Amino acid sequence: MSAAVNVLRARKGVVALGAAGPGACTVRVQVPELWDTVAVRCAADTTCATLKQAVLDAFGERHHPVDEYVLKLRGFEVLDEAAAVTAAGAREGSTFLMTYRHRRPVR
Repeated sequence: MSAAVNVLRARKGVVALGAAGPGACTVRVQVPELWDTVAVRCAADTTCATLKQAVLDAFGERHHPVDEYVLKLRGFEVLDEAAAVTAAGAREGSTFLMTYRHRRPVR
């Protein structure tokens, strides 16, 4: 069932971070400002900072530095981005929200 969760309203394909093995999981990352979602297969030791950078690279987003984005899981900001994705509380099929740290003016 979790495989179906990762393809709902997501780009085709999966971004792979590290080697698949024990403890690996596939998560979704939504970026509401881009109206898009990407599935990411993370190795057991993939950090949240690596996840953020990989998502920005997948979307080709180079306008703002990675520090200007916040990563949230279940509504709460991931404060320790050096921690592994699974240590932050993610499980197979979890959805992260990645958005701007500060609101941007509407023009």
